[in-house]
Amino acid sequence: MVMPMRRRESTISTRPPQPRGAALTVALVFMLLLSILAIGAMRTALLEEKMVAAVRNQQLSGLGAESALRAAEFRLWSASLSAQPVICGEVALGGCYSYVAGQPNASVQAFVHASGWHSAGGARYTTLDMSALAGAQASARLAENPVFLIEDLGIETPPGLGPAHESGVSGPGAGPRSADKHLYRITARSTGGNANSVRVVQSTFATKSN
Repeated sequence: MVMPMRRRESTISTRPPQPRGAALTVALVFMLLLSILAIGAMRTALLEEKMVAAVRNQQLSGLGAESALRAAEFRLWSASLSAQPVICGEVALGGCYSYVAGQPNASVQAFVHASGWHSAGGARYTTLDMSALAGAQASARLAENPVFLIEDLGIETPPGLGPAHESGVSGPGAGPRSADKHLYRITARSTGGNANSVRVVQSTFATKSN
C-alpha cells in the first residue's frame, strides 16, 4: 500500500526581530560621555570668564586710584600757587592731616590699612563721578567713587637744622636760605566694577611751602 506524501510548507515570519537592548545601551553611554564633556567645557568657560572679570576689576580699580592720586597732587599744586597757605584741616584742605612722628592718627591708619573698601576720613574725587558713568562709559563704572587722603609731612629738611637747605641759595632772603618745599604723602583708594576689588596707591608730593 502506498502512503500519500505530505508536502511541507515553510513559513517565513515577516515580523522584525525584537531589539535586545545592546544598541540602546551603547547610545546611552555615548550620550553620557558627551554630557560630561559639555559640562567640563562649560565649567572651563565660566572659570575663564570669572578670571577675565577679576583682571578687569583690578585694572579699573588701579585706574580709579591713579586718577584720585593725580587729583590730590593737582589740588596741592594749585593751592601752592595761590595766596592762601596750604594748611591741613577740614576748613582749608579737607582730607588732609598733619603727620606727627610717633603719634599715628587713627583716621589715617584706618584709611591706609583697611583691607576692604574704606572712605571715612578721606576726600572724594570730584572731577568725575566714576560710580555713575552711563551710556558708552557704563562699562568703566566703578562700585564706589575714588577717595584720597593727604598727610602733611612738613618741610623737606628735618627740624632743628637751621636755615640751610639742600636746595641751595635759590630762595629769597640773605644767607644759606631757599624756598621751602613741603612734602605730602597721598594715599588713594578705589574699587573696581564691584567692591570686591580694592586698589590702594601712595605717592610723595612736594610743593612750595607758604
